[in-house]
Amino acid sequence: MKNIIIIHGCPGREEEMMNLADRTFDKHWMPWIREKLLAQGIKAETPMMPSPWAPDYENFKKEFEKYEVTENTILIGHSCGCAFLVRWLGETKQKVDKLILVAPWKIPDEGDKGREEFYVYPIDETIKDRVGKIVMFTSNNEEEDGKKSLEIYHQSLGGKVIELNGHGHFTMGDMGTNEFPELLDVILEK
Repeated sequence: MKNIIIIHGCPGREEEMMNLADRTFDKHWMPWIREKLLAQGIKAETPMMPSPWAPDYENFKKEFEKYEVTENTILIGHSCGCAFLVRWLGETKQKVDKLILVAPWKIPDEGDKGREEFYVYPIDETIKDRVGKIVMFTSNNEEEDGKKSLEIYHQSLGGKVIELNGHGHFTMGDMGTNEFPELLDVILEK
């Protein structure tokens, strides 16, 4: 049975965050996509990663590994969530059905040691041998470092790049909607 795990991005400040009551991330397109998948009987989870405004790989890993990942799992990352998933897949050598990177990020701000430790690692190019399908979403009006980050991931992992117009960094503010039907289509593709 398929299951989906969506790992959110890393906001600049704590107050930009989450619903602590149920430890899920409830921003941008994630609640919409989760609802659409659940309506089709597909298990979809959006775990709340610990202190994402100050991301720490080991803390993310400890939380993430509470969820079952199998060869039938589809992993979706947004922004820094992509950096986490790619690093985790490289370390664990886990096989998965699909890896979907939405507005992937890999470039830390100058002088930000914490994010540098999170983002700066070599990408294991053998990931592409263990993933059934790799898809990356970007936008024509994504930030320059976002475009560079996408290129870094694409050069290492290959896969399909989908560029959408006017989606920015795929946040509610940039997209102007919480609906993301293009992502739903990629998830449901055989």
